[in-house]
Amino acid sequence: MLNKVSVGIRDLQKYRLVVGNELIDEIEKLADELKGIRLCHINSSSFGGGVAELLSSYIPLVRSAGLTMDWQVIHGDRRFFTVTKSIHNALQGGDGSLIRQEKAQKRYKTQNQMNAREMDYNYDVFIINDPQPAALRHFSDDRHAKWIWRCHIDTSEPDKGAWAFLRPYVEQHDAAIFTMAQFIPSDLRVSEIATMAPAIDAFSAKNMSLPRALCREMTDNLGIDRNRPLIVQVSRFDPWKDPFGVMKIYQLAREKVAGLQLALVGSLASDDPEGWGLYAAIHTEADKDRDIHVFTNLTGVGSMQVNAFQTACDVAIQKSIREGFGLVVSEALWKCIPVVAGNAGGIPMQMTGNLTDYLVDTLEECAEKVVHLLENRELATELGKEGKQNVTRNFLMPRLIRDELSLVKRVLER
Repeated sequence: MLNKVSVGIRDLQKYRLVVGNELIDEIEKLADELKGIRLCHINSSSFGGGVAELLSSYIPLVRSAGLTMDWQVIHGDRRFFTVTKSIHNALQGGDGSLIRQEKAQKRYKTQNQMNAREMDYNYDVFIINDPQPAALRHFSDDRHAKWIWRCHIDTSEPDKGAWAFLRPYVEQHDAAIFTMAQFIPSDLRVSEIATMAPAIDAFSAKNMSLPRALCREMTDNLGIDRNRPLIVQVSRFDPWKDPFGVMKIYQLAREKVAGLQLALVGSLASDDPEGWGLYAAIHTEADKDRDIHVFTNLTGVGSMQVNAFQTACDVAIQKSIREGFGLVVSEALWKCIPVVAGNAGGIPMQMTGNLTDYLVDTLEECAEKVVHLLENRELATELGKEGKQNVTRNFLMPRLIRDELSLVKRVLER
């Protein structure tokens, strides 16, 4: 059987103090209409990536509304996940040569077929996350449940060969979800296609309110000088997050801001073999400068420590080249920390109003904006507050729960 992730139940009612009663009441009405329906999310990793982090908060909150929702994780070895990471990269416009190879395609199909045999099918609705398990529906004998495919990446300009390989599997689903309309491939034929941005959990260990003084002390204990300015990028170790570009941005900014420090806080996931090599290369480069610090989830830097870095820093960076959404942008803005970010994918959704001035296309522009915020603290504070208001309105968990349950209801009624 596929592994099931134990996540418990969280109290959705706490959100009434943050988002008001109307949205929570709407969720409760939807949950009542879906009572008795069993739902299951499936993805490829229980830790280390944005999807795993999202599900670890999302599912307990849905359960709090009285619904049955579980989480299954597919199995795969390094060879399989090398293929799926290739698909991931190709769908974001990267090199798609590997997935054009018959051997790679066979490995993808064989592993999905094996996982399909090991699934628990005692559910009414399956939500399949991203390319790794997208072929489960094809190899499933189930004719009872509804199947929804959820794409968390930027597929606005996919490699044609990679998309041609994956599209038939996606089209066997009853519905598909993309973060934004620009990501929907024009040739996709599914009964219903929805757009739905991800969200963060305001009450998780990563986003709960912590005193800034305490966070500065926590980062100080990890080797950061609390008396000098700090910029932070939190992300997976992924070429699309441009970690080497971030180090260059730091070097440019430090020419004008004495004593500046950089923390690269990353995560390594079981479904991302590419991340290990990149992590080693980042470490090699960071070792050349004592004020560049690299931290990972494998060295004791978990959700609470990430919270501390985001709260303690002066400016957060997310210099993505391609980005499905970028949860870390909302995480920093929720903490009233100003963000300078790549003008890519779902990031502009989060940086509206005055924050659009801090969407950048080049390393030099990013460094300039970082310096401007470090030298104008009142402006930085105002931008942080504006960002938090936008996150509160649009990117907290209850809104995502309402959107997904509404889609589930429509799919079941059809």
